[in-house]
Amino acid sequence: MTPNTKNGSALCEQSQSYLQGPRDRPFLYRTIGQHLREAADRYPNHEALVSLHEGLRYSYAEVLDRADRLAAGFYLLGLQKGDRVAIWAPNSAAYYLSTLAVARAGMISVGINPAYQIPELEYALNKVGVKALITIECFRERNYYEMLMELLPELAAGSPGNLKCSRVPTLKAVIIDAENMRYPGTISAHELLRLPSDQQVHAIESIQSRICPDSGACLLFTSGTTGKPKAALLSHFALINHSVTIAERNDLGRKMHRACVHIPLFHVYGLSFGVLSALSYGTTAVLPGYWFNASDSLNAIAREKCTVMYGTPTMYVDLLREYRKGMVNLHRMDLANYAAACCSPQLILELESVMGIRKVLAAYGMTELSGVTFMSQAEDSTQTALESVGRIADHYEAKVVDREGGIVPFGTPGELWVRGFGNLLGYWGDEDKTKEIMGPDGWLKTGDQFVLRPDGYGRIVGRIKELIIRGGENIYPREIEDVLNTHPAILESHCIGVPNERLGEEVCAYIRLKDSDGMIDMEEIRSFCKFKLAYFKIPKHLRIVQQYPKTPTGKVQKYELLKLFLSENKENVN
Repeated sequence: MTPNTKNGSALCEQSQSYLQGPRDRPFLYRTIGQHLREAADRYPNHEALVSLHEGLRYSYAEVLDRADRLAAGFYLLGLQKGDRVAIWAPNSAAYYLSTLAVARAGMISVGINPAYQIPELEYALNKVGVKALITIECFRERNYYEMLMELLPELAAGSPGNLKCSRVPTLKAVIIDAENMRYPGTISAHELLRLPSDQQVHAIESIQSRICPDSGACLLFTSGTTGKPKAALLSHFALINHSVTIAERNDLGRKMHRACVHIPLFHVYGLSFGVLSALSYGTTAVLPGYWFNASDSLNAIAREKCTVMYGTPTMYVDLLREYRKGMVNLHRMDLANYAAACCSPQLILELESVMGIRKVLAAYGMTELSGVTFMSQAEDSTQTALESVGRIADHYEAKVVDREGGIVPFGTPGELWVRGFGNLLGYWGDEDKTKEIMGPDGWLKTGDQFVLRPDGYGRIVGRIKELIIRGGENIYPREIEDVLNTHPAILESHCIGVPNERLGEEVCAYIRLKDSDGMIDMEEIRSFCKFKLAYFKIPKHLRIVQQYPKTPTGKVQKYELLKLFLSENKENVN
């Protein structure tokens, strides 16, 4: 069957929901390290990074130099090509530079959520066999060194590169971004920068040609609805070519943009948009703070004259609320890009009409795809942004199927499957889980309910998966349930996502108690979960039940729990 073409997408003659993305732009067969070198050569004196909360500014030439010094330092600590280097930190210069340094060293970066508590951190480090950990001193009143000492009591008596830790046996070095304080058993990032000789730094350039673009560049944690988080291995090739698509769809080449980056860098959204897409056209990445704060972001946009910003719908709700206070006057921004959750039409219209943003563009993707598979284009109309999550990405295929895997007609909802260069290399140490999400034919099952249009655009109509998305953060019910079920008074628990106006969803825990006449309150649940789960995973709502709605085979019907929640007083929803 010969496909017809329209607007750069190949269409099936029988109007089946199958698309091919534009193929006009050739692939770039290069690594992240080579992409950084290209940017430093083209824009040596242009600002690459501005970290306002740290008072730091680096040009592209300075970023390359610091990345290579850190990379050389990794080798002096005994690390080797292919080793996993975890970064456990919020948005900062240390995170940005470390990500690029690990890539230049031919190692694999591991993004760790800075909100992780000790059990979550321990699991992540051991899951992928981390060799070195990079972190900061403090964040949100949390002392990272004290937490590490609880996890790694041998740390203080050890030395960088020679650690021997019983609970994380692969870990050999801890690097802390500290300038004035010395922490026993660790090395500071500033010391590591000074450690290598100029010759050792220059040697990093010579290894770039020996790093294969098809090899793994980073591991990002993700999950389905059951079990512990899985570590998705993403390649240099996938991340770079996604970043180029992002840069071109956002029209970053039209002028030297300055982007407000308040999305977390440990997410694929932050990595692909905030770090890598900037390299293509010399965009300046502006970090307003360690974590998103609407006031800080608006001040950063005004002070740094940002023309672009990236965020989740929740972030834009907060930005609008703060902007309406009239404390900051903004110039007119060129575009705002949203991803990680669905955005309401009303919010898009208000961003354009109230904040004066020229264009609001959508993006749809997932960690396992290394970035976006659908994305708006700068020339798209507002109406297109209201009705879709954009057009299929370059060099990608997409189809929508029914429960049996058969393709449905255009305009018919079904599960979105995608195939292309960005598919994950696999879940680290989880061959069976990899096979569950991606077959031998290369089609990856997104678990999202989708509708495709013949013009290459698509929209989300729901989620097949039980994944909870709270303000752009993915939350996996089984993780929470496994913790709750260890409480001595709890017999069984099931968690669902329930509507929340600002965050999109919040967690509601439905609990059966061992004593049917017993009691447990929300404060006790929060206290129990505090040091076992990141704050955003802790349930906001609690319901005590005597029994669950179940299928004839005994499976709990979570959608019935959601219907039950929605039938209650509306005050409980937000």
